[in-house]
This record gives sequence, C-alpha cells and structure tokens, in this order.
Amino acid sequence: MRSVGLKTLKNKLSEYVRLAAAGETVVITDRDRIVAELVPPRQIPDRYKDHPVLARGIREGWITPASDPGGAPPAAKPVPGLTFEQLMSDLEHDREDR
Repeated sequence: MRSVGLKTLKNKLSEYVRLAAAGETVVITDRDRIVAELVPPRQIPDRYKDHPVLARGIREGWITPASDPGGAPPAAKPVPGLTFEQLMSDLEHDREDR
C-alpha cells in the first residue's frame, strides 16, 4: 500500500491509477491526513455484467453476489407459533369490537 500527497497525485495521476488497476491500494493524503483511498475495482461475475444495477451494487459493495448461484434455496424452517387458521380467528375476534 502506497501513500501519496494530493499535489503529487495530481501531477502523476495516471501512474497511481495504473498501480490501482494492477491491484495496489493507494492512500491519498492532504497535509499528512488521510482523505481517500484509490483501490482496485471489484471483480464482477460475468452473469451480472449485463444488469447495470447489480453490477453497480457489487462494484460499490452494497450487494454481495451469491457464493453458490446454482444451488437450491435453503430448506424452510418451521416457525413455532400459531397456524394460519388460529391467526385468522384472532383477527376476526379483534375486529368484532369495531
């Protein structure tokens, strides 16, 4: 990981962009205070490249692609509680006083 001042970055931007593209993180400082990081782009799986919203989400980090996209969804776990009929009965009982 390299550290570079803002003025130097401005003068040699293409050099530092090449470093980031090669996989290196460049820390950008302004008056010895870290203000930004220039990082390599996140790898987007081919199956998401045609969908711009998913590709953007993966690139920005707010979407995590499935680790096993071909797998079946996990089995449903029964939730302890009331049955549908009991819930509907309770709902009808609550609505009777209206």
